[in-house]
Amino acid sequence: MSTPTDGLPVPLTTPAVDAALPGLEPAVDTADEVAALVLSVPGVAGLHAGRFGEVATYLPGRRVTGVKLGEEVAEVHVVLRFDAPLRTVAQQIHAVLATVVTVPVQVFVEDLAAPDAA
Repeated sequence: MSTPTDGLPVPLTTPAVDAALPGLEPAVDTADEVAALVLSVPGVAGLHAGRFGEVATYLPGRRVTGVKLGEEVAEVHVVLRFDAPLRTVAQQIHAVLATVVTVPVQVFVEDLAAPDAA
């Protein structure tokens, strides 16, 4: 994981492995499942809505913040624990999401949680 000089995160992109789903359709259970899987990865402190709150999957009457599902790519924006190894956690996120998506997954580390908050 690297960060350019302007401070914006650089995504790690890896094609997801073929899974049972024929494609990624922004469905209620898929967005919620992606969020739950990401939050289950050790080192992830939470999901992040992006700089302006724009990162979300919009569903009827609500949204799943930090998960942006599309037909060509899936994005997850996370807050990691301060002591979490960035690359390892990003790879673990890719591994767990490969079970539910068939499109490339981009993992953005948006922030680090303070040691006492983690």
